[in-house]
This record gives sequence, C-alpha cells and structure tokens, in this order.
Amino acid sequence: MLNILVVEDNASLRNLMCVYLKRAGYNALEAENGQQALDIMDVKHVHLLIVDVMMPVMDGYELTAALREADYDQPILMATAKEAFEDKRTGFKHGADDYMVKPIDMEELLLRVEALLRRANITDRNILKIGDCILDETSLTVSYQGISIILRQKEFRLLHKLVTYPGKIFTRQMLMDEIWGYDSETNQRSVDVHVKRVREKLSMIPTIDLITVRGLGYKAVIHE
Repeated sequence: MLNILVVEDNASLRNLMCVYLKRAGYNALEAENGQQALDIMDVKHVHLLIVDVMMPVMDGYELTAALREADYDQPILMATAKEAFEDKRTGFKHGADDYMVKPIDMEELLLRVEALLRRANITDRNILKIGDCILDETSLTVSYQGISIILRQKEFRLLHKLVTYPGKIFTRQMLMDEIWGYDSETNQRSVDVHVKRVREKLSMIPTIDLITVRGLGYKAVIHE
C-alpha cells in the first residue's frame, strides 16, 4: 500500500483528505506542519506528499525546498488557498509537481494523485522486482530463487534506494538525509557500516552489486 502524507494545519480538511485517500486504497499519513512532516519521513517511506503552503513552524514552500535540496524525488502536490499566479510560480520553483487551489474538490484530488503516481512510475512500491530478485517492503525481505533474506529497516531502505536508480551515484550525505533524516546526529560512517552489512547478507545473490565510488559514495549495479 502506498503511503501518502497530507501536510495541512487545518484538522478538518486534513482529516477529510485522509478519508478520501483511504477509501481510494492509500495509506494516509498526517502532519500539521512541515517540521512534523520531516519527523514522520524519518521513520516512514512516503510515496507522495500533499502540502499546504501557509502553516506554522515550517510552511509548504520551505518543506518542499528542503526535500528537493535533499534529493527527495517523489511527487509533491501543493494544495493551498494562495491562488495568484506568482504564488503558483513560487510553488513550482520550490519543487512542486502540481498545484491545486482551495476549496479542494476531493475527486479531482484523487485524479491528480493517481496521475502524479503514474507519471512517476509508482504503482506499488511494496514489491520491487529486479530480474529474478524481489524486494518486499512489507516484510523487509529480499528473495532470490528460493532464498529469502530479512533485512533491518534502514538496511532495506538503503538497498531499495540504490537499486531503484541503478547506476546513479548517491553520496553518503544524500543517503544519510534519505534514510536517517535531516536532523540525525548519526555520522556518515553509519552508511558504510550498513552497506557492508547489506553486501554480506546479499553475498549469495548475484543480481545486485553495491559498488563503492571512491571519494563520492555508492551505486547499485544490476546483473540481468
């Protein structure tokens, strides 16, 4: 089930959005402001965000910009009362993928969510197939020709991130921000330790190699 995070300080509207999302088969998560959204994303993988602009603590522009600067590449839909063209321009320049003006039509919201997920090629991230290898986010397992390996949550998220973009180099800092969160006090050595553990656990699976790019970070190489 795909996780959609609704970041909205109006509790009634936030709850209504979540009701419609759940009816449509999504797992709806809630946050009252941008900072709370980041806290949730420290522990949950979010496939799409619906973000209000005018919120306390951290507004929608700040949240979107922070996520894009950290290379978060999932869809972001802004839903706000700010309807001027300049407001829309600001939203898109900060990294929004789509923009809706309140009052929100819930059926249109669902159509836009579906379109954004389709455009991003996100259908069901619980199961990711790579050749003969299957990554199951629900059980945190990697399966290959009868072999089933259980990973810890951060190990799985690290592997999932790398293999989703084979050949792309991720710096240690990028992986830190994605897996451990922006405010984590854990140092980058933790990335090296987790990569080593994943390599050891996947030593019997020839489909996936996690390659060290000296001076930069890591990338995944997939062998068909």
